[in-house]
Amino acid sequence: MTSPNVILKNYDPNWELQFEEEKRKVLSVLSGQQIQIEHIGSTSVKGLGAKPIIDIMIGIDQLDEVDALIKPLSTVDYEYVPKPELTDRRFLRKGKWGQGTVHLHICEFKSNEWIEKLLFRDYLRENPKIAEEYMNLKKNLAKEFQFDRQTYTKKKEPFIREVITCAKSKFY
Repeated sequence: MTSPNVILKNYDPNWELQFEEEKRKVLSVLSGQQIQIEHIGSTSVKGLGAKPIIDIMIGIDQLDEVDALIKPLSTVDYEYVPKPELTDRRFLRKGKWGQGTVHLHICEFKSNEWIEKLLFRDYLRENPKIAEEYMNLKKNLAKEFQFDRQTYTKKKEPFIREVITCAKSKFY
């Protein structure tokens, strides 16, 4: 399977509405579960361009609870995608491979995964200049790795780690 193309879009205010609609659907099939839902990733930062894929993070108490969530989530079109390399979260998507419209990340509340994803999002929301730097990096990488989303994602990692380090020093 080849890597899907990297296509960045300008910020779309409908992304927030899409998130709210997906959140409503998820809550409708997971009612009674102890979960928390957050909009993460670039689509959650006003003004920031992104791949038009809504990233949603669900926090749960224990990662072994995910198995019980897969079937209910499938009723609202989420497909579980086993990724052995992801040891601290589970991944589901809505849409075909490489053409997904929503990515669902499930991890434990207060885990590093949970904390760092929120720190990164919140830091970009509060620091428009850093968000602009991130967008410039993404544009350059998208040009260079247009046909290799995996490498595009990997090359963003040093910037993301640096932002998380800055955010931790500010918030902790």
